[in-house]
Amino acid sequence: MTQPQLTLTPPRGPAGAPLVVLGPSLGTSTILWEDVIPVLAERYRVTAWDLPGHGASPAATAGFTVAELADAVAAAVDEAHFAYAGVSLGGAVGLELALRHGGRVARAAIIASGARLGDAGPWHERAAQVRSQSTSSLITASAGRWFAPGSIERRPELSGRLLHALQEADDESYARCCEALAGYDVRARLAEISIPTLAVWGEHDAVAPERLAVEIAEGVQRGRHLRIGDAAHLPPAEQPEATAEALLDFFQEAS
Repeated sequence: MTQPQLTLTPPRGPAGAPLVVLGPSLGTSTILWEDVIPVLAERYRVTAWDLPGHGASPAATAGFTVAELADAVAAAVDEAHFAYAGVSLGGAVGLELALRHGGRVARAAIIASGARLGDAGPWHERAAQVRSQSTSSLITASAGRWFAPGSIERRPELSGRLLHALQEADDESYARCCEALAGYDVRARLAEISIPTLAVWGEHDAVAPERLAVEIAEGVQRGRHLRIGDAAHLPPAEQPEATAEALLDFFQEAS
């Protein structure tokens, strides 16, 4: 295992403002956040990162863990303190950041994620499928997981771009992300997380339903949970206004 290389977008927002770092869901890219960033950037400097082999980040050259992804984010962010929000795998990275770099992370919003995301077997099966059939073989199933009823019709252009990002992702890097998720489980360590933590779930999310958000909120020392209506697994794309409002409220709370 090794720490991967990640690419962050240039920070957007007022000079000198606090930094917010945004993390992606598996198979997406920084476009997941493109309608949320302008709202956050009115008050914060905002940057987003891509997973290995996704978007602008280079392809993975070796296996890695979710913890090593968190280390890579911490290494790429040139700030002593920052706030964080991440979706699905990006949310799992947020929990690992809170565990491994809690002195630098002021608060963390964990969106459509969990302290564990499914069993190891299906993740290894998906990795094998992508290696043999490419990420294109995941398009139909991913559309069903990612979007709530009506989301694609409501935002067809963005939904199409997100599915294209999945198709364009490096197959081996995607497979290694699946293997990282197969080994990910921080349920027994949630009580170690002392920073303010917001666990957000989408109303129609079957991948990371309400119970996973509640588990996080009740397991950490200073947690709460919040539902985003009419969303499934990608709230920042499906409901950007509600997601941005939730994050602004959370980031502005007194510690």
